[in-house]
Amino acid sequence: MLGSVLRRARGQRPSAVGGTVHRPGHRPARWVPTRLRANPPAALLMALLALVTVFLAAAFPRIADRGADTALRDFVDRAGLNQTSLQTTSKTQDDDTPAVLDRVQREVTELIGRQLPLAQPGRASGTRAVADRGMGNPEYVRIAEKRTDPTLGLLYVPDLSSRATLTDGSWPTPGRIGGPLPIVISRQAADTIHVKLGDVVDNGFDGAGAQRTSVVVGFYRINDPQDPFWDNLGCPARACLRPTPEHEHWATSGFVDGAGLAALARWGSGAENFWRLPVDPGALRADRLEDTRRILRSFLTGHDATDLAGTTGRRDLHTSSGLPEVLTRAEDRYRAALPLSTIGPAGVAGVATVVLFLAAALTTDRRAAEIRLLRARGGSLAGVLRRLIGEGLVTVLPAAVLGTALAAFLLPSPRWGESTVAALASALIALLAFPARAAVLRSRPRAAAGRRRLVGELLVLAVTVAAVAEVRRRGVGTGGGLDPLLVAAPLLLAVTGGLVLARVEPVAVGRLAALAGRGRGLVAFLGLARAARDSTGRRRPSVLPLLALLIAVTTTGFGATVLDTVDHVRTRAARIATGGDIGVSLPDYATLTESFTKAADALPGVHASTAVWVDKVRVLAADQTYTDAYLVLVVDPAAYAEISRTLGAGEFDPARLAAAPGGRDTPVPALVSRDLAKRLTATGASQVRTANGNDLRLGVAATVGATAALPDPGAPFAVVAAGPAWERLPDTRRVNRWFAVGGVDPEAIRTALRGNGGAQPVGMAKLVADEATAVGKDAHGLPAGYVVHSSRDTAAALADDPLQHAAERLFWYAAAAGAGYALLAVLLTLFRAAPERTAVLARLRTMGLRPRQGLALIITEALPQTLAAAVGGGLAALTAVALLGGAFDISTLVGAKVGDAITPVLLPVLLPTTGLTLLVGLGIVLETLVAGRRQIATELRAGEQA
Repeated sequence: MLGSVLRRARGQRPSAVGGTVHRPGHRPARWVPTRLRANPPAALLMALLALVTVFLAAAFPRIADRGADTALRDFVDRAGLNQTSLQTTSKTQDDDTPAVLDRVQREVTELIGRQLPLAQPGRASGTRAVADRGMGNPEYVRIAEKRTDPTLGLLYVPDLSSRATLTDGSWPTPGRIGGPLPIVISRQAADTIHVKLGDVVDNGFDGAGAQRTSVVVGFYRINDPQDPFWDNLGCPARACLRPTPEHEHWATSGFVDGAGLAALARWGSGAENFWRLPVDPGALRADRLEDTRRILRSFLTGHDATDLAGTTGRRDLHTSSGLPEVLTRAEDRYRAALPLSTIGPAGVAGVATVVLFLAAALTTDRRAAEIRLLRARGGSLAGVLRRLIGEGLVTVLPAAVLGTALAAFLLPSPRWGESTVAALASALIALLAFPARAAVLRSRPRAAAGRRRLVGELLVLAVTVAAVAEVRRRGVGTGGGLDPLLVAAPLLLAVTGGLVLARVEPVAVGRLAALAGRGRGLVAFLGLARAARDSTGRRRPSVLPLLALLIAVTTTGFGATVLDTVDHVRTRAARIATGGDIGVSLPDYATLTESFTKAADALPGVHASTAVWVDKVRVLAADQTYTDAYLVLVVDPAAYAEISRTLGAGEFDPARLAAAPGGRDTPVPALVSRDLAKRLTATGASQVRTANGNDLRLGVAATVGATAALPDPGAPFAVVAAGPAWERLPDTRRVNRWFAVGGVDPEAIRTALRGNGGAQPVGMAKLVADEATAVGKDAHGLPAGYVVHSSRDTAAALADDPLQHAAERLFWYAAAAGAGYALLAVLLTLFRAAPERTAVLARLRTMGLRPRQGLALIITEALPQTLAAAVGGGLAALTAVALLGGAFDISTLVGAKVGDAITPVLLPVLLPTTGLTLLVGLGIVLETLVAGRRQIATELRAGEQA
């Protein structure tokens, strides 16, 4: 091809600027079409590589954006309707009517809806009385212990008849001036409190001494109690238990007619109109959090709040919302997870860049003679580069456009900026890598090249050391967003490791070849000798494939270590929160039966278990001051010590809790928390008083930082053996907790608890239990207040976070892409060496080399670099974890606040390293089996034809 082009270009003479001047009437062959037709496979492979690279570059930002949006929307949705709504209120005026309220709602909705996305479900408006009133009729039900009157809250909401069904009586009317206020209440509330239709309810007296009354004109049933419309509107569906200390009572809500708003204000010592506008979580975007918060602040206290008041004509209009705080917490979580979720894509970017430069270097080697000939025939450097860029435009540009469009189609996202910039950068690298490499191509190597390489390597080493030192100096990140230095540090360590390995590998492989040469076999010596020769760089670039493999292994091993640490820390956090692998807790009125503890201890999978009594006590000082603390009575100290050891929370020797028999004044050995031990030492206190007034003297046997029965590390506590304590306080012989470690099925514990549950709640405890049932809390068929905690369920709840899933998914996508690029780097090197290797194998075949030995020779030649990269990448990953692990905060990925640092672990690094090595080895074998035999046969036939 080159000869025909040059022949057609014969007669051209160089111009003054190094270009060409064509003779009149002569049309030389166009460079780009001719050159592409000369080697269509190479052009097609370059286009395919550009397509995949640009697609991934455009896809990863979109995957990250979609994951961030999903996590944000889920977090906001879980915050609840009231936290994520704009609550607008205004004092009820005498001339307010339903029409006025509807007008204000339309104006408020229009003004807010212009700037914030609003959801239709959960919208509510109306008027509520400022104060609830008692229901003083003597026949109404009161809680026996306190005898507090039930309370009634009154509201007006539009279209009540569309959300509730009238069961008795009629809907309320405005009523007459000075008479009782007509109301309706729910049928369930009436049955609970014993309200009858037509009752005139005594609601107490106003400030002037006039009696307030209301008359019940109807009962209704809420059509859908789960409708978000009813959130934060009191208790309209039933009578709710208000377990306020010293004042437990029933409470319910009733409704009035819209024409009686002034009477409602008089009844409730004032009334306020309200308009609740929920923000639609599905329309929120992670990249616009700051704008959303700014808009919210403006509606709460800024100029938009002034506009609302002016437009509606209500100067006292006030808007409040918990959404700004929710969005701030969501952004903090996103920023905390950003460094960990960015390392994977950054590693892919590094590997892809190396592969593109590798492809450019191999192409330059293949076309070096052609480029030198063009320069020798008078072609200017600029002219040659223009032609090479023209080739790239024809192959790379359409592929880049297609890759970007494909990413946009498969991963729709409203954000284009980062995706487009990444696609453009990758397209430019793919386009300019070959011309840039060709620009520095020289006819003969310079002696100073080795010195320049050494200076460059030392510069990379210095930058790596500085980056690692700075990251370690900063310590754990504070959630301030993406730290480029923190993300780049693992990649710099990988690059530095690759450069060091490129220096070490030729020497090591050469010595192995020398050792293999002393043996009788030919394959090992020849393969290692060729690998050592190739590693010196005399024939083709080998540092780049080594670097690609090392970056892929390092980033994958580092990320796998992070995820493994997150899993282990999450499991440990769940076990600490549970008190073991399984735990049972009971309400204060209940006691675990001995039959249950025996049945639970005998269940399969129980490794260690014990029953416990946990109670709040007061530690009395000599000056009669006291400190609130927890007292933990352990039935089986040895089992509790094993549980503590398994959890890593307050390990102790159970023999320290052994006590000799004694009376009430004999101290009981106790494990105490460190802060409580300091107080005991400072005040000379040793006596604790239980909730029922009994006193127990303690002797400090040891101090611990935590204990299994109390997940809160800040709570002061004392742990004693139950036996000695019960001897001194016989009336405290109860247990209300049970803990165990081992592979225990939670359902088996629930079954044992159902059959041996003990006493049922009575009195106030039964009311609390019934209230929990009424609000829909799932008790799994257990008595109210009985809860079985499982560390497995707790860990699953901690892991149920789209932000965690998005970060993990992004990493594994990046790991797969990095492995693919690493394999491609090795295959590109094999393809480039294929002609020379094929010629050698063909000659050896004529000398008696068997096909199986030829395969072994190729594997031996390629294996040293792969193994060196695997081992070096694994070591670099472990080094990166050891040096940088303390700078990452994994609390967001764990799902709970933890202080654990990422530490080197062999298995998470070994598994992906081994997998990548096997993948590359399999690719080498397949390439040899598919292409090697055909090439060898072609070489042999060429010799026959000659």
